[in-house]
Amino acid sequence: MKLLKELYPNASSNPIIKGIKINSKEIGAGDLFVCTMGVTRDRHDFIDEAIENGASAIVVSKEVGEKKVPIIKVSDTNKELPYLCQKFYDYPDQKLKMIGVTGTDGKTSVTTIIQTLIGKDICGYIGTNGRSCGSFQGDNPNTTPDSQNLYLYLSEFADYGCQYAAMEASSEAFFRGRLQAMEYDLSCYTNVTSEHLNIHGTFDNYLQSKLMLFRQTKKDGYCILNYDDPYYNQAKEACNGKVLTYGRDSSCDLQIADYTIYPTHTDIVFIYQNKEIKIDSPLLGDFNVYNLACGLLATLTLGISIDTILERIPSIKVSGRLEMLPTNSNYFVMVDYAHTPNGIANLLRFVHTLDINRSIVVIGQAGERDPYKRPKVGNVVVENASYAIFTYEDPRSEDPMKICEDIISELKESHNNYEIVIDRKEAIQKAVLMAEEKDMVLILGKGNETYEKLKNETIYFNDIEEANKAIAQKEQQQNLE
Repeated sequence: MKLLKELYPNASSNPIIKGIKINSKEIGAGDLFVCTMGVTRDRHDFIDEAIENGASAIVVSKEVGEKKVPIIKVSDTNKELPYLCQKFYDYPDQKLKMIGVTGTDGKTSVTTIIQTLIGKDICGYIGTNGRSCGSFQGDNPNTTPDSQNLYLYLSEFADYGCQYAAMEASSEAFFRGRLQAMEYDLSCYTNVTSEHLNIHGTFDNYLQSKLMLFRQTKKDGYCILNYDDPYYNQAKEACNGKVLTYGRDSSCDLQIADYTIYPTHTDIVFIYQNKEIKIDSPLLGDFNVYNLACGLLATLTLGISIDTILERIPSIKVSGRLEMLPTNSNYFVMVDYAHTPNGIANLLRFVHTLDINRSIVVIGQAGERDPYKRPKVGNVVVENASYAIFTYEDPRSEDPMKICEDIISELKESHNNYEIVIDRKEAIQKAVLMAEEKDMVLILGKGNETYEKLKNETIYFNDIEEANKAIAQKEQQQNLE
């Protein structure tokens, strides 16, 4: 809470500011309303609603006339917002060691790994799976939240007593300017494949947005890079801090020397500072060997002892990632967040190394998001899975059937191992009910998210809960037979 003149000394009056909001519908008494330019809306159009709801002052970048509350004019409200929030919350990012993780795949896993290995009591997490620190757990509306929420969350962490904050840093967040006021003590890079071209226009624009994380890393900070990624050199050129690498090559600071994947765990041998580190990891899949390597190198670089790290490895659990659900029968159901062509291909390749028969995939693609990858997803799924059920996934204002038609638009005529079931609940039920002995049902795209965005409303929906209902229904039917 601050007085307006603490934020803007030249303000015409000095009301108390209790919070900062960019959504007029969320305004409460005493809030400061910042009229940012949204993707589809100009929030200057909602000033009167914000005042009616209790806003005590308004920040604008246009002439809006006189109002009954102070009006602060700046050149660009979008650029102003992160610096304003930083100041309002007393620069919480400067009270914490800031860790950023970027990449097309693996952000949530690496960020969770880092939080777990540092210790949840002193390291906060912000990302797709919400926000947390110690016993505190909360929701998060975006992978990387808008500035007014991001700095509030960081302030919560600092007040809680956290010393570190590990956050997913998305390309869209950099593109929208949400992170422009922030500097990082340590930054991590997983990989980059084509994604979000509807926002960035070209792959190079997308890549350059990702690399902003390394340009905003402190000069005395560290940049942790995947040496085996095709865009490693571009990432290295963008680094402001000291570059450290992980990968298969012996020149890497953390070398992935060997690993064996089992159905329940992965045995890995890393080499760090000429010493072997043998780890029994609870994470599965080649991609998680790399995710763990990234998180391990990050935490070692931050000074966490190897003994402490080894004690915490068994505690790693990434909600909604490779999450196996109990079935009480000889078939399997897995929920995972995989939604990019690369992530889906990696997951399906891993699944077919297990002792299973068919793989049955339930998947969709988000509306008002990158339409160019939809046919790629369709091809990857039907070519790597035994059977696919395409369904809706946050269609927003788009027609879900049109999205599914985009997904299958480039499939070869010879592909007949798929169908469309628009309703996601029905698609999950069908996949589970058709599973036979040693079949694996994979419900992809949403992980443990608890919503679906349909037209103008957001409804509660959770893949894990719906899958568990379908499993119970199947078990009940089997008991009646």
